[in-house]
Amino acid sequence: MFFKSKRFLAVGMLLSMMAFAAAGCGGGDKKADAPKKDAAKVYNVGIVQLVEHQALDDSRKGFIEGMKKKGFEEGKNVKYDVQNAQADQSNLQTIAQRFVNNNVDLICAIATPSAQTMANATKTIPIVGSAITSYESAKLVKSDKKPETNVTGTSDMAPVAAQLDLGLKLKPGAKKVGLMFTSSEMNSQIQIKMAEEHLKKAGIAFEEGSVNTVNDIQEIARSLVSKGVEFIYVPTDNVIASATPALVAITNEAKVPVIAADAILLKSGATASVNIEFFQLGMISGEMAGDILSGKAKPQDMPISFQKEFTPSINKAQAEKLGLKVPEELAKFAK
Repeated sequence: MFFKSKRFLAVGMLLSMMAFAAAGCGGGDKKADAPKKDAAKVYNVGIVQLVEHQALDDSRKGFIEGMKKKGFEEGKNVKYDVQNAQADQSNLQTIAQRFVNNNVDLICAIATPSAQTMANATKTIPIVGSAITSYESAKLVKSDKKPETNVTGTSDMAPVAAQLDLGLKLKPGAKKVGLMFTSSEMNSQIQIKMAEEHLKKAGIAFEEGSVNTVNDIQEIARSLVSKGVEFIYVPTDNVIASATPALVAITNEAKVPVIAADAILLKSGATASVNIEFFQLGMISGEMAGDILSGKAKPQDMPISFQKEFTPSINKAQAEKLGLKVPEELAKFAK
């Protein structure tokens, strides 16, 4: 009887140990699948911005606001290292090395060249982009639906066709359009190709004018004007956006409107745009980053996010200066 009791006790202890071990393994798997942020940790986030202009500034501000919405607030549990590359590739490489050496927890890359340089520097640190037109074309992800890399974020892909159509409504009967962009910016090249295809379908001629630096802008603008373009279309282009007044100084003199992919340029004298909301896109990027840092998501599984709704904007004072008649259907968008 005593022998049986000892045997049953030993079996019971063995079963208990097995159950405990199983519970321990199960808990470990669950923790690996959905890690929670360390409440005591201060996360280091590197932010790299290609150049200073309002669209990219708004992207940065939106990112920080989106992070805050997810519970990551500067001075409490996150520290930002904000760097501006001043449109210089060597600066981008230095910044990338700085972030890697400092082993930041996440990188926010604003504009395509920024993201490409960061992605070349690290395959392990999560990178969340903003103000990037095409992640696939820039070879940052395998696909927009499932990146399968350490990069994800939001796209500022412009509604190119709608923007050109807005220009054609402001200049009815236009027969030739100028397309102005920076030759080294992939995001601009993609949009210009889309613009060409749309104009070809509409049977409208176009002239291209590419710049390398801000110093080329006025010369290229004069060239386009001399070729008889009736308005100039500018995609989301960092070089031109940083020096729009130089462009407008030439186009105003020739009474040629500038239709910009970036509505922010209306403040610098562009005539009209179909809006891209850079602050809102930046905020979405910040929320995505917050989910990554919280362990709720991984960049390789997070689809690229796109703006879905757009509204036109018309610089009323500029339209009047150029002698344009705003169609009645667009009058409510003229301010």
